[in-house]
Amino acid sequence: MNEFDTYLNSLVNQNKKQFSDFNGLKWLNPYEAEIFQEKRDKLISDLSDNLLFKGTKPYYHQISKGCALCGLGLWSCLFITGKCNASCFYCPAPQLTDEPPTSQNLIFETSDAYAEYINFFKFKGVSFSGGEPLLYFERTLDYLKKIRKKCPPEIYIWLYTNGILIDANKIHKLANAGLNEIRFDIGATNYSLDKIKIVKGIIPNITVEIPAVPEEKERIISLLPEMIKAGVTNLNLHQLRVTKHNIYKVLKRKFTIIPAEQPIVLESELAALEILNYAKKQNLDIGINYCSFFFKNRFQKAGFRKQVANALCGMDEIITEKGFIREFSPNRIAYKTWSIANNEKKENSDELKLKYKSYKVSRASVLKETDFNNNSLKNISDLLKAEPEEIPEDPFLFRIWQFEYIERGLRNY
Repeated sequence: MNEFDTYLNSLVNQNKKQFSDFNGLKWLNPYEAEIFQEKRDKLISDLSDNLLFKGTKPYYHQISKGCALCGLGLWSCLFITGKCNASCFYCPAPQLTDEPPTSQNLIFETSDAYAEYINFFKFKGVSFSGGEPLLYFERTLDYLKKIRKKCPPEIYIWLYTNGILIDANKIHKLANAGLNEIRFDIGATNYSLDKIKIVKGIIPNITVEIPAVPEEKERIISLLPEMIKAGVTNLNLHQLRVTKHNIYKVLKRKFTIIPAEQPIVLESELAALEILNYAKKQNLDIGINYCSFFFKNRFQKAGFRKQVANALCGMDEIITEKGFIREFSPNRIAYKTWSIANNEKKENSDELKLKYKSYKVSRASVLKETDFNNNSLKNISDLLKAEPEEIPEDPFLFRIWQFEYIERGLRNY
């Protein structure tokens, strides 16, 4: 067994251990995997010219500017509140209580502090999420206005909502404050487009962003012409994932679960790809992308690491594609990463003091200094110069590869 297979096997064990108390989960078995793989390969092959971000984001026609910034690591998502007024079966978190606005576990009690953070780390896109941000409309509006006042004018800003609290008055206020895009989770409102119609012609870009629920595939396909008519410019389809919050509802639906860094739903991926292929064959005037778990897990994490490292590293330091700091000499290699936290007591950390908020920043080893002999130098140097076509089988080279490069493509079933 090579090192990558060993890693994948560890994910299987990790997932099954984590969810061992839940009977009835239908984990993918090898007998089904080949059939599902053949079906997905066909769907992907029909989209072979429409694959972004190292093959993790199949798309049709176009993607939102916000989605592009997300993939490039230039986006910050602010959770305005932890509370939601909907109860979607697929929601990964309870979302029952209001909490201060947070991003990457950093608390931003004032809009000044958040705008300052955006400027310091040079983000080019901002989104407001939750919970449901429109439950606290004035709070959301305050953060939007402050970003428009204090950040560069080209910052692209969007808002996620279930749409329940949408009305014309709120939409005009958001538009006047400079909102570029609004994204609706219509799964929360039984796939109604009524609130979207209120937004048409007011907010420049309207997106429907929903999980690809397998049972709703045909309904989503049938709604595509109506979405276009209602002014929807993009449809983002997420892959369903399993958490301890939604597992009982997921269990009732008998989905096939794939072990990954987190458990994900196989049929959700196939449904998203089938919707994409349908839109392509019909040449529909709407952008659609499949926001796979692997895209989010790889690119969003690496992107945040890179933004922090770019702001805190010295000019001569090497930051890898994965956002780690490489320290390399002829017979030694190490990797480090920056972490940033709220200004609380934390050992071995420094204070990053800005005007409106202070942070604790620390630099930790993720691969301690490792010596190697001259026989390994060429292989390591070659690996660092360019991403290999194949994932290295050698254990040490595989470890280096994990800190250097973002994994390509959707994993085989």
